[in-house]
Amino acid sequence: MGISTHILDTTRGRPAADVGVKLERSTAGQWAPIGSGHTDTDGRCKTLLVDAPEPGDYRLTFAVAPYFASRQVEAFYPEVQICFRVTRGGEHFHVPLLLNPFGYSTYRGS
Repeated sequence: MGISTHILDTTRGRPAADVGVKLERSTAGQWAPIGSGHTDTDGRCKTLLVDAPEPGDYRLTFAVAPYFASRQVEAFYPEVQICFRVTRGGEHFHVPLLLNPFGYSTYRGS
């Protein structure tokens, strides 16, 4: 249960390790932090929210600038934010990020 993510660096075809990730929930129109962490060597961050999320709007923020800078790669986006809505509680939500220096894509995973 909960909310998890992982990042695949599509330029390298490898997981993106040690990327800072922040999870927030919108309450009364304001974003409040509810979890944070770093991706592991497999590009995964499983500890953002371990309990089933309540219905509402959530936002993941990925600090990608330090990741690319550590590889001496010029990148266009200093961070990536993904907003998503949970309509039914009691489910697991996995939100992957496919990343390259000049673009990204996401989807609801399983």
